[in-house]
Amino acid sequence: MIGNHLKAAVAGLALFGASAGGAMAQDTLTVGANIGNVPWEFQDETGEVVGFEIDLVNAVAERLGAEVEIVNIPFNGLFSAVQSGRIDIATSSITITDERLESVSFAQPYYDSDQSLTVAEGGPASLDEMEGKVVGVDTGSTGDMWVSENRDQYGFADVRSYEGLAPAMLDLTAGRIDGYISDIPALLYYVKDKPQLKVVQRIETGEAYSMMFAKDSELASQVNDVLTTLKEEGVVADLHEKWFGAAPEDTTSTVQVRPMPSLD
Repeated sequence: MIGNHLKAAVAGLALFGASAGGAMAQDTLTVGANIGNVPWEFQDETGEVVGFEIDLVNAVAERLGAEVEIVNIPFNGLFSAVQSGRIDIATSSITITDERLESVSFAQPYYDSDQSLTVAEGGPASLDEMEGKVVGVDTGSTGDMWVSENRDQYGFADVRSYEGLAPAMLDLTAGRIDGYISDIPALLYYVKDKPQLKVVQRIETGEAYSMMFAKDSELASQVNDVLTTLKEEGVVADLHEKWFGAAPEDTTSTVQVRPMPSLD
């Protein structure tokens, strides 16, 4: 198990924050992440924290002349951590929503996603077969929100909450839950070498992921500008190919520069 603080050195000698906003110089960005969120941020066989978003936040920090300190925080704790200033950035396949924008800020999205239903071999083949069944979700996630909004429609018998993918998959494999609803890219990646598990249904939600910041943080705008550059240079697309084994579609937010999210 990793310690609470893991430093990932990133090249660059210039101090972050010397841009036109006059922000205070900052040479280390504290980044909160739910380690175990494959393939976004997780430990490899050597214990190193790796993943799509780890690579991306390191690339952003490099352009800002900063280092990165990764802090392992359960997903549901990321919101209070960024709001309180304990961390500068939260990144864990966090979906941009209007509700969240009322209390935090996001940079432009860099990945388009949906929810999904994952089951064990021989389990329900679709949401329609989940009536009277037990479903698992990640606490505070958009999957959790979706289940709350649609529980009556599908007749779930019970909802069990988890702090990350690994414990949910253990319970799914053991039969303690009948299905697990969470972000589809993580599940497709996770089950690709596990024939006993299967993603049986995509749940279209139109979600998009980005890095999260304290409300109206100047850092959010600075990171947004860096993401524009990284998209234009093809860096984000290259990371997609590295972690998902295929180039992103040209119509997605992985490739296209998008506006910084707002409630306006």
